[in-house]
Amino acid sequence: QVQVVESGGGSVQAGGSLRLSCAASADATVMAWFRQPPGKEREGVAVIYTRSGLTTYADSIKGRFTISQDNNKRTVYLQMNDLKTEDTAVYYCAAGAASQAALLEPSNYYYWGQGTQVTVSS
Repeated sequence: QVQVVESGGGSVQAGGSLRLSCAASADATVMAWFRQPPGKEREGVAVIYTRSGLTTYADSIKGRFTISQDNNKRTVYLQMNDLKTEDTAVYYCAAGAASQAALLEPSNYYYWGQGTQVTVSS
């Protein structure tokens, strides 16, 4: 069992930045960020392979968001720049992908945090 805890959400104006943090209680080969906008389904945002540092991003946030990890490889971050109102969502961290395919699919992950709210105003 891996516990996952997010932090760092908040409110910001469009064009601003936020950094989210995610701490896992044990090693995980893959860690990822997802988000769920109001009234919509959860969607993948960014993935990191903790051993290699390789990353994958959703097209909607490429060039604006960056996933990274701490040296201990149990803490990952999501740096979000140039935030837009459509980035408003509950952001979740996940760990423990069941498959190396479909890493941006929520159903692929075993362990989830409780989520942190990000609100971007115009």
